[in-house]
Amino acid sequence: MERTCILLKPDALKRRLAGRIIARIEDKGYIIADARMLQLDEAVLREHYSHLADQSFFPDIVKYMVSGPVLAMIVEGENAVEGTRKIIGATRFEDAAAGTIRGDYAFSTRQNLIHGSDSAESAEIEIGRFFARR
Repeated sequence: MERTCILLKPDALKRRLAGRIIARIEDKGYIIADARMLQLDEAVLREHYSHLADQSFFPDIVKYMVSGPVLAMIVEGENAVEGTRKIIGATRFEDAAAGTIRGDYAFSTRQNLIHGSDSAESAEIEIGRFFARR
């Protein structure tokens, strides 16, 4: 049983897509083990997106991610990291295949609905980051 961290970003919630997105994850047999609504701040975003903090577009990411709540989820199941990333689709919405969450619902690369951990190690770090905070 593997765990991963999924974030439904502000645009997914504003567009009322959370139910559809969660259904796709559950339809593949994954379990939502925990979920919480969070209002992220710049400090946690600097930590989460540290690999992008020196990029010119980083302020836009922060502005977007603090524009509304996110739904953080711990998702469990066999091969949860790779499996959920396949359901999510490519980061660039133009590259996301039809049938994936981004392929069907995203219309921007910067506002692309959803985040999924890229490895089991990242998942545990992200779960600690988003679920240790109360």
